[in-house]
Amino acid sequence: MTLVAFATGFFFLCVVPGLARGQNAPVPTPKLDSSGAQPKGNALPPDDFAGLDYTDEQKVEIEQIRREAKAHKDVIAKDDKLTPDQKDAMLLGYTRVEYGQLYRVLTPEQKRQIRHRNLARRAADQAAKQKQSARN
Repeated sequence: MTLVAFATGFFFLCVVPGLARGQNAPVPTPKLDSSGAQPKGNALPPDDFAGLDYTDEQKVEIEQIRREAKAHKDVIAKDDKLTPDQKDAMLLGYTRVEYGQLYRVLTPEQKRQIRHRNLARRAADQAAKQKQSARN
């Protein structure tokens, strides 16, 4: 993995930290095996790219990115030298890098849709926090 890919993933994480889940997922999110290495709680954002209409070229690129990310995640999940916390951190990191690479494949309109979802999700999260604070 190159430094550019990692930096892009980190940038993507900062700019678009969590996005709303779409209804139709043309490209499924890879599932981790049940070895307990999946990050806990709400550490992983939902599949932010679900529900977008992709061109055939985008589908091919997205499938390749997801395959590569899954291969990395599978290696981490099976590594007995890592603690569960280390596995969680590395899996989350690979997911963030994957999302950064996926974001680069999108058209400007698709990127706008992602940003719109992100803003809507942030507003909903903020409202939920305020509602929770009001209860306490």
